[in-house]
Parts: sequence; structure tokens; C-alpha cells
Amino acid sequence: MKYTIVLVAILISSMASCQSKSSKKTPDEVKETFKRMYPGENDPDWHLDKNNNYESHFKIKGKHYRADYKASGQWIETESSIKKSDLPKKIRKKIKSDFDTYKIVEIEEVDHYAKGRFYDVEFKIDGKKKDIEFDKDGNIIN
Repeated sequence: MKYTIVLVAILISSMASCQSKSSKKTPDEVKETFKRMYPGENDPDWHLDKNNNYESHFKIKGKHYRADYKASGQWIETESSIKKSDLPKKIRKKIKSDFDTYKIVEIEEVDHYAKGRFYDVEFKIDGKKKDIEFDKDGNIIN
């Protein structure tokens, strides 16, 4: 009985923290920056990510995007998942020569406020996921 009460308390506590994290109101500054950047998109799904940044999920012409913002409204980055065949040729060549034995888990094209455009390729290396960032010329930037 004692363990059941503790288990129920933990469950309720974790549900409450999840609910408050997903339902926290997105600041007006964040919404205004988003509207300036994506004027045609008026119905993004907002989430608070693990870094306490506001993340919007939206589509443009059928393509899915995620854009991150600080609470102040400052844009951080916008990313979208892409296929390996959509990577620039120099990156595909670098992957073939240096990472061919590793499984690709995910590929994203990223526009970042400080780094500009880069490509984030997540590999499974020695049983662990590892992100490698490439510039358009196939150079590793992280």
C-alpha cells in the first residue's frame, strides 16, 4: 500500500510537470518574431524544448520545419529533415569516405543565427548517437 501511494504521487508529479511544460504560454515576442519570419504561416504548434526555448512546428508547401526561439523573441535556428540524396554532393562524398561504415539516423538542414546554413547528420557510432555538422563544402564544423 505504501509503495502504491508513492508510485501514484510520482506519476501525478510527472504528469503535472509534463503538462506545465507543454502548455506554458508562448511569449508574444516569440510569436511576433515568428510572424515576421514566416508571414504565411499562422498556425504553428508550440512546445517548450529541453533547453527552455520555444520551438514551433509548422509546414510550408508540405515541408515540415522546426524553428527555435529564446523567450525574448530572438530566433535561434530553423531546421528541417532531409534525405541523404538532398545533401550537397561534397557532403555525400565526405560521408562515403569517412563515415560509410556508420548508420545514418537522421539528417537535417539547419539555418542558424550564428553559424548560417549547415547540415546536421546524426550517426550511430559505437552504439551511440553522434551529431556531425557539415558546411556545404563537406567540412566538419563541430
